[in-house]
Amino acid sequence: MIVGLDIGLKRIGVAICVNGVILPSTPLMRQNRKQAARDLDAMLKEKNVSKVIVGIPKDGSCQDEMTRRIKHFMNLLDTKIEIIFVDESFSSVQASHKTQEKAIKSHKNGHLDSLAACEILRRYVEGANEL
Repeated sequence: MIVGLDIGLKRIGVAICVNGVILPSTPLMRQNRKQAARDLDAMLKEKNVSKVIVGIPKDGSCQDEMTRRIKHFMNLLDTKIEIIFVDESFSSVQASHKTQEKAIKSHKNGHLDSLAACEILRRYVEGANEL
């Protein structure tokens, strides 16, 4: 199984790819980095994940800072699973367009983050360039 992640400061959007079908999964809420890393480690082991696709911002004013934070967070994981970074530019915007009528609720419960993770995973599956 392949998992896609949209890592934010409050939530981690999660998507899974099983037999070529990409689906949003329950997002992980972040209280702090160590707790989030433990929760993510447990989820990756539970789902028997073979590869993790992580969105990294390629453009924008906070690109370097967020990229550093995301890579630091991924280094906290206690796993040997292959981690691949891909461009996440506009993944949240595309996810938001898919849920415009529910945007406020989706944002608060993390569903939008998991839809963004679906977009990140879709880009990888369709052959988008790795970073």
